[in-house]
Amino acid sequence: MKSKIVRSLVPVAVLATGLAAIAVAQAPATQPAQNAVAPAVAISPPGGAPRSFADLTARLAPAVVNVSTTQKVEIGRMRRMPGQPGGNPLEELFRRFQEQQDGGEPVTREATSLGSGFVIAADGYIVTNNHVISAGEGRNKPVESITVTLSDRREYKARVVGRDPLTDLAVLKIEATGLPFVQFGNSEAVRVGDWSIAIGNPFGLGGTVTAGIISALHRDIGSGQYDRYIQTDASINQGNSGGPLFDLAGNVIGINTAIFSPTGGNVGLGFAIPAELAKPVVDQLKATGAVKRGYLGVAIQRLSADIAAGLGLPKDKGEIVASVEPNGPAARAGVRQGDVIVTVAGREVNFDTSLSYIVATTPIGSTIPIEMIREGKRLKVNAIIVQRPSEAVVAQRAGLPSDDEPADEDTSKAPGIEAAKASLGITLQPLTPVLRQQLKLDEKVQGVVIAGISPSSDAATKGLQRGDVILKIGQKPVTSPAEAADAVDAERKAGKDTVLMLVQRGNTPGRYTGVKLIPPKG
Repeated sequence: MKSKIVRSLVPVAVLATGLAAIAVAQAPATQPAQNAVAPAVAISPPGGAPRSFADLTARLAPAVVNVSTTQKVEIGRMRRMPGQPGGNPLEELFRRFQEQQDGGEPVTREATSLGSGFVIAADGYIVTNNHVISAGEGRNKPVESITVTLSDRREYKARVVGRDPLTDLAVLKIEATGLPFVQFGNSEAVRVGDWSIAIGNPFGLGGTVTAGIISALHRDIGSGQYDRYIQTDASINQGNSGGPLFDLAGNVIGINTAIFSPTGGNVGLGFAIPAELAKPVVDQLKATGAVKRGYLGVAIQRLSADIAAGLGLPKDKGEIVASVEPNGPAARAGVRQGDVIVTVAGREVNFDTSLSYIVATTPIGSTIPIEMIREGKRLKVNAIIVQRPSEAVVAQRAGLPSDDEPADEDTSKAPGIEAAKASLGITLQPLTPVLRQQLKLDEKVQGVVIAGISPSSDAATKGLQRGDVILKIGQKPVTSPAEAADAVDAERKAGKDTVLMLVQRGNTPGRYTGVKLIPPKG
């Protein structure tokens, strides 16, 4: 089949004789082009917005760098064929991807990654994201080789001065002098709607400039305990990580770190670590290679709507203590599990300012007042902030019983269990020695085990599972299904439609969750 070619049509004039001729119109020689003369008054964008970002970009771009890394990763194991010292090349090719076995030779390939960074000192100190220069599970190991490429295409090998996985920041050093650099600004003065400029290395294309506005402040995207991101609609994509976010004065107000996208590309939701959080960390990394931050010794949770309902408190006003470290600063001050901390050092704990952020930025050795709510009463205690210890290795999640494993026959019809099933949609089971062994629970753990759960219940919606251990209901410890049923009944009689529960999975610290009560039948 022949391809159809569509051409543009040229206007023609049909003469009286029936012949077609092209009508050519020529403008008078004295008539200028429509865009030949500039307007008498320059047209500027409204609201004081700049007519162009070109001058600002020309000044800032030389301080922004590309960061590329290489790392050998294992993709399988190769075994030698018996009796063939060198191995059969064809057999080895097919065996490279076999399951790892003892005595096998590792098969590796070189993996590369690209990101961005910016120079903060003329003698070669560079800021980027920790995840740009880290590899391995959890991004907890530095890569083997880091190359920094300047805007003029000069390349340098870089070394890691220090890195902080908790804030996803890292400082690099290259051996160079007289480099253009930029400095941090005041991100606390930034307002929603202000202009912002991102410069970086999206998709490895090289220096790219995008502009937009600040869309939101203090965003919590669930990436860690120090979430306090600036949100911008300036286009940020893969490879922009570690690059700077500037204000119109040319100061760094954030470090581009993450995007929210169903496609992997920009959809107008980019997130940057604010300068107010980044600068103190960067200063410490540059000076000592490590970060010292305040520590209180508690695990906390946001006071979400369901937890607040279970406590009868307004949501997003304070944070609940999920666990207290024995002999830690909080424990010595009298803080208990289940307390709702509302202010620390005179600063309100809320959705925008978390307890973790306040404590981390408080000088070590300071004595700070803590105001909290315990069983509806306000209390005040004083705690001494200590230095946060090194991060412990995250415990392996304990194994759970299989879904087809039935509950003990002698307790499955007990009144307490039936009451819990009717009120919460869950079936409870005593924590027997056999279950404790199966769940690999510490001897100190006391509670009742979820043996079954209704898929349509609010408990299932909140993520509870078989094998979870309920430690407390309504701030009261429960050690049997009957005690659990009584605690639920007390919450219902108190007029609550949501029950607060402290739930533990494996040997990880317990977490609070609010579960809606099933309305009584009839």
